Amino acid sequence: MGRVADVAREGDGLRLRIEATLTRELAPGDSVAVSGVCLTAVEPGDTSFTADLSAETVKRSSLGELAPGDAVNLELPLRLSDRLGGHIVQGHVDGIARIEAVADDGSAREVRCSAPARLLRYIVEKGSVTVDGVSLTVTAVDDEGFSMSLIPETLARTTLGAGTPGRTVNLEVDMIAKHVEKLVQP
Repeated sequence: MGRVADVAREGDGLRLRIEATLTRELAPGDSVAVSGVCLTAVEPGDTSFTADLSAETVKRSSLGELAPGDAVNLELPLRLSDRLGGHIVQGHVDGIARIEAVADDGSAREVRCSAPARLLRYIVEKGSVTVDGVSLTVTAVDDEGFSMSLIPETLARTTLGAGTPGRTVNLEVDMIAKHVEKLVQP
């Protein structure tokens, strides 16, 4: 995780400065996922990096709601020699979802999110979904939203552990489902 140090409006876009330990691994122009949104590192230093967000990124994601002090999930891109632990995540956010309910379930936490119907069509029970950059398994889905069960490791290492009802989260649906749909359309 990292922390937002500064948010500067630039027209319809934004410039974020993020403080994090992984900044030493970044070079100018490198990709880094910030709460699931693939951004380009600008001016990486020893303790922080900046990233520019276009109006499109602000419109489609929850990053426009960030304020100094907010925690964000960070992830460096997968290297082709690395193991794929989860599903293929691009950082190309499809839209936002809203946390509707949070309930403890033993050591885990059940989280329910509402999402637009245009995105729910790609979400299936026991399928994969990416919420704020975290690859998760869907435990239930209906016409209004979906649920997932977060284990203690996920709760401790991501911002989802602090998720409360009403919070918006970035949603990336399974890209394979989107490609299959396009291929089978007349």
